[in-house]
Amino acid sequence: MSSPRAIPRFPQVPARAPWRCVASALSAFVLAFGVVLGFPAASQAAGSLPCDIYAAAGTPCVAAHSVTRALLSSYNGPLYQVTRVSDGATSDIGLLAQGGYANAGAQDAFCANSGGCRITKIYDQSGRHNDLTPGPAGTAGTGADRGADASEISVSAGGHKVYGLWVSPGVGYRYTGVASGVAVNGRPEGAYMVASGTHVGSACCFDYGNAESTPADTGNGHMDAVSIATTCYFAPCTGTGPWIEADLENGMFQGDNGSNTANLGNKSTFVTAVLKNDGQTRYALKGGNSQSGGLTTWWDGALPTRGGYQPMHQEGGIILGIGGDNSNWNRGTFFEGVMVSGYPTDAAENAVQANITSVGYSGETDVPNGPQGTVTGPGGKCMDVAADDSGTNGGAVQLWDCQTYAEDQHWTHNPDGSLSTLGRCLDIENNGTAAGAKLELWDCNGVGGQKWVQQADGSLLNPQSGRCLDSPNGATANGTRLQIWDCNGATAQKFSVNGGGPVTGPGGKCVDVAADDTGTDGAAVQLWDCQSYAVDQHWTHGSDNSLSTLGRCLDIVGNGTANGTKVELWDCNGVGGQKWVQQADGSLLNPQSGRCLDSPSGATANGTRLQIWDCNGATAQKFSLS
Repeated sequence: MSSPRAIPRFPQVPARAPWRCVASALSAFVLAFGVVLGFPAASQAAGSLPCDIYAAAGTPCVAAHSVTRALLSSYNGPLYQVTRVSDGATSDIGLLAQGGYANAGAQDAFCANSGGCRITKIYDQSGRHNDLTPGPAGTAGTGADRGADASEISVSAGGHKVYGLWVSPGVGYRYTGVASGVAVNGRPEGAYMVASGTHVGSACCFDYGNAESTPADTGNGHMDAVSIATTCYFAPCTGTGPWIEADLENGMFQGDNGSNTANLGNKSTFVTAVLKNDGQTRYALKGGNSQSGGLTTWWDGALPTRGGYQPMHQEGGIILGIGGDNSNWNRGTFFEGVMVSGYPTDAAENAVQANITSVGYSGETDVPNGPQGTVTGPGGKCMDVAADDSGTNGGAVQLWDCQTYAEDQHWTHNPDGSLSTLGRCLDIENNGTAAGAKLELWDCNGVGGQKWVQQADGSLLNPQSGRCLDSPNGATANGTRLQIWDCNGATAQKFSVNGGGPVTGPGGKCVDVAADDTGTDGAAVQLWDCQSYAVDQHWTHGSDNSLSTLGRCLDIVGNGTANGTKVELWDCNGVGGQKWVQQADGSLLNPQSGRCLDSPSGATANGTRLQIWDCNGATAQKFSLS
């Protein structure tokens, strides 16, 4: 869909495996039928995945896109491509096994400590090479799209960590031209996507499906894409949404001729959104909870009688996260989706829904949940980048009301002391050092103006200038441009890095919690290779001199004071064994014991358990807070 409205300021707001035909339509259909009946199913059982089910029912996939899993059992190629911010290098992220789940570990390893990665291609699993890349500028008046931050949100699928596709304003993907096999000129087709029902908005457009072959609104009926949004385009609507809607161009249809008060919407964390259209007279909209249960039919009847929709005039392009003319002002989280040739049967759609619920999707879908976190400042406002998640060089850094879904309010404190969001770093204009120099976003380049150290008094120090992040005169209004100023302990300089930051120690290793982000009481605290994606390597230095991660504090076992006493993670309780003060020589002193955090004998191997020891200035005791 296109939108004539002015762009609002949101409430911030390698080789590919060949596609193989199903060996036996009958056997695949039996497997699909078994899924419907709820037979116990092995994870990603052969013949039971969405494209297998559709093919067995005579409506084969012509496009299949996912960042979480294979969508047909024979697939063993890449799901998506990531591009590192630091050097532009790319890597394809594939599967743990044929027909299985995304290899998130490969992404983590490739993107670690690089300023992050963006998803720059989503591969089509159908074998038709209908791959999606960030879309070009269109007639909506927006610029070219950017790729999503690859690690903005992780969830679980099939018991494995996977990443979702976090769409913010300015993010979007497209197949420009006529995609192979995709319906054109009134031919029948179907589509579904699994998306968030909580990370949604009302602007145009969070769509997946058929769109114009070029990014321009060419008239009614030239799109056929499924959408989930809080857009009540044709009033009246029931409730506040989000609703599953059909973007048929120049209208978000909830059913019937636009308005459909029977469409009650889907608010579940994961939503299956289904659209099918015979291209001539009929379309249907369905939705369901992707974690359990079946589909609800919101509409199954006539296409709109408004001019241009009977018959349809599809052009065969593909969009994801945007509208047909590249309207890219909405937000959402996408996990998987397919487009099929022909009008799917209800039985096939029910079987696909059963397969989706068998995946066991779990986790939050509306809040960035990697190592990034907000940076809160005066008035409880958040450090924000002007221009709604666009993140261009020179973007003004300011205060704004905190918004959980705003990507540009979630910052990662990196091992080199930089703070980054949207693939760029918090920077002082012209690498300046003078009081009053303004803050901006800029390409991460390692200069002194991009280093920020959280102080125990709650300030953020820039060591090069010796000055602190500051809100002029303590202002708290939305849009207040931030600066550096002489450190003075005032409220205007209280900025809390809620995502924490790495604590680097001997050998350049990071202070880490054993057992990968689980963080139970008594978990060993150790050295490990620094991993920018590891939540348990990001520590918040509190004003009470505590160091915390995963909701617990760095603690001395038994609140001990003797040389060699090990450190652990424990519930924050204010005892002396949870106090850590950075010393001028780079050590971390525990005042109660008078001893320092220490790596035994200066060891730097992964898994080295940390302890306290007499402070001696040795390399074994150099632990730098970021």
